[in-house]
This record gives sequence, structure tokens and C-alpha cells, in this order.
Amino acid sequence: MLEIEELSKAFRGKKAVDRISFTARNGRVTGFLGPNGAGKSTTMKAMLGLIRPDSGRALIDGRPYSKLSSPMRAVGAVLDARSAHKGMSAYAHLRALALTNGIPKSRVDEVIAITGIDSVKKRNAGSYSLGMSQRLSIAAALLGDPYNLILDEPINGLDPEGVKWVRELCRYYAAQGRAVLLSSHLMSEVALTADDLVIIGQGRILQQVSVADFVRQHSGDGIRVVAPDPDRVRNVLVSTFPTVRVEPVERKESDPPRGYALRVTGAPLESIAQALAHSQTVTYQFVQERGSLEDAYLELTHASAEYRSTLPGRESSAPQSSAQSAGEAPANDQADEQQGRGH
Repeated sequence: MLEIEELSKAFRGKKAVDRISFTARNGRVTGFLGPNGAGKSTTMKAMLGLIRPDSGRALIDGRPYSKLSSPMRAVGAVLDARSAHKGMSAYAHLRALALTNGIPKSRVDEVIAITGIDSVKKRNAGSYSLGMSQRLSIAAALLGDPYNLILDEPINGLDPEGVKWVRELCRYYAAQGRAVLLSSHLMSEVALTADDLVIIGQGRILQQVSVADFVRQHSGDGIRVVAPDPDRVRNVLVSTFPTVRVEPVERKESDPPRGYALRVTGAPLESIAQALAHSQTVTYQFVQERGSLEDAYLELTHASAEYRSTLPGRESSAPQSSAQSAGEAPANDQADEQQGRGH
């Protein structure tokens, strides 16, 4: 089990994490999500004794990392896919880790087979592609057959087969009663892999919940409307239903060739349809949409995103009404940020 208790850490006066607490439980895959700069990597490094927190503590099976008698047997971690020395072969890298941690040579061969790098084990790590380096880092994490796994973006650079393998690996370890903490910016993968979610933004925990409950709470069903007059749609619905929300959304290729796209939430489909029909409001499309994990995540973390972007030419595209604006989305969480940026 992995526990974070009231953990705080600042770099150059900027809070990277601010009194956060959560638990990655045994027998569960816990997805650790957040935009760039949210504090995920800072938290993981604190768990592994690579960063000393200003306050609070991180525990692995009830003990700080520095107090573990056999660290690689207690926890395996992937923080940097290219952590191996560039001039060492994969086999030499793993063998050195095994020797210094009292792990038998036979285990080196086992993890090389598990990760599928047997054919390149004698090549220098510096010649590896990102995907091959990722497999080598996972091999190192599994070397001690650990009871806990901490994986920071473990599928970066992997092909579809590799992504599926990591997913199954996480599920396999959780099924054995072990704790898996998985950081990823790919919402679809987290939905397929994780049991629980810990969502962080600007150094604070935004929510802790199961995957199913998170989608149910934050991404309820909505209605997609494409209409020539979005202001009329908004005025009719807001005046009829005080709790309704009408928001502009990006057009899809499947939308009718003309009109503005809107998402309507907060009222039943039948009631919205009746209100629009009664007011003789023209719509080109009227369909119910189901929420997804990505929709819910973006909605929750939008205000916490450190980096935001728009598509080229969005401001100067079609004429905008008051119901249409250039939407922004948080940038995906990529490689580790520098500690000073609080990630």
C-alpha cells in the first residue's frame, strides 16, 4: 500500500504540492491524473525518497522509503524511461541493479523475457528507441518482484501492443493483491486500466473516486444541438429551465455543414425537445451524447491547467455570436517537468 499524508513541497517559493493526502490500496490500480505542473512527479519522487518534503510524509507499506530494508523488493518505479547509462547494455544495467540489491541473476533473465527485450539485451541503452527504453525501465522496476509499483507515464513511446501489455501488466499485479499507482495523460487508457482515481491540480487534490463514480458524477449525459442561431437556443432553454447549461463546443465532421454546435445539460432530453419545438426554434441536429472519462477529466481540471492552447485560426474562423467562443483545453501531461516548475 502507498500512502501520502499531508504532503507539502515548495520549490523557490512556489508550492508544488500543498498538504495532499491519498492512498493507493492493495489489489487496486490507482490512476494518478493531472495537467502539466499539477504535482504528480513531485509526489512520486517524494514517495521514493528522491525529494524531501517540507511537511507530511510518504509511506510504502507503512514505512518511509529510507527505512525499507529491501527497497527494490518493496517498490518498483518507472520515473524516467532513459535512466539507464547510455554506454551500458540493458543486461549489464539490470545485472548491476540485481547485484547491488541482493537479487539473483536468474531474475534478470526473467524480467528481460517479461518485457520482451531479449533480442536487444546486449545493445547499449543509448541506442534504444523511446519504446525500448520504456521496456527497459519497466524491467528494472520489476526486478525485485516488488509488492508495489509506481509508474509515471509508462506507455510513452510504446506501440499498440506495448500499450496493451502495460495495461495487462498493471491488472495482473493488482490481481495479485499488490498496489499499482499509474500516472498517465491518456484518459482512455486510465479508463481501461484503473480502479480508482486521484486527480490533482495546482498541487491540490481535486478528487478521489472510483473510475465509474467519477464518470457518473462529472460527465453526465448531455444533448448535442447544432443550430443556426445559438443565442436563440440559449435564451429559450435558460428561460425555461433555470438549471440548464448551454455551452459552445467544437464542431465535428459528422455535424451538418452549417450551424453552431452546442452542448446542453441540466434538463431531460424530452423536456428540451418540447421547449425548442414549442418556441419554433430551428435545429439542424439534436442528439444525446454519453459522457466519457476524458470529458469529465477535462471539465474538472480545466481551471488547473498550467498550459492551454487553441487551434490555429480559431479566433478568426466563423463569425462568433455571444454563445460561441474559442475553447481551450489543458495540454497533455508529457515528460517530467523540472522540479522548480512543481510537477
